[in-house]
Amino acid sequence: MQCSSAQKLQKEASFKTDKAYYQSWVAGVRGGGSGINVFIPVTSELNDLKLDSLYFRGQKVALTTKPNNPNLFIGRILTKGNQKEDYTSETDKIPFDLNPNDAVISYTENGTIKYFKIENLVEKQAQQYPSAPPRNKN
Repeated sequence: MQCSSAQKLQKEASFKTDKAYYQSWVAGVRGGGSGINVFIPVTSELNDLKLDSLYFRGQKVALTTKPNNPNLFIGRILTKGNQKEDYTSETDKIPFDLNPNDAVISYTENGTIKYFKIENLVEKQAQQYPSAPPRNKN
């Protein structure tokens, strides 16, 4: 007997995406943090759809957009590297068995939560943030 709360993946999403990718980052100051940003470009109108969360590498995070690019959804995952000493990661067991380059998007359509798996996300070169801009020596 299967648990009724099991999340069922959609074979096709109700929206279209371009090639999703992820990029690691590390802050240039000690304790400034590190993480992985997952980028999901949506190429179709969402109409009554609302993209909500991203499941990736054992974590669930909210999907957000930038005001100047409302069709690019971003999931921001913090990782252990370069965190403050008191950093603790609160990760729940996610309900999906995913490969390291796979992700699941949860979205709401007509009041129903649905899940769509994106396979083979491309890894882009890591982003290294400088610690501070150089001072002008004039």
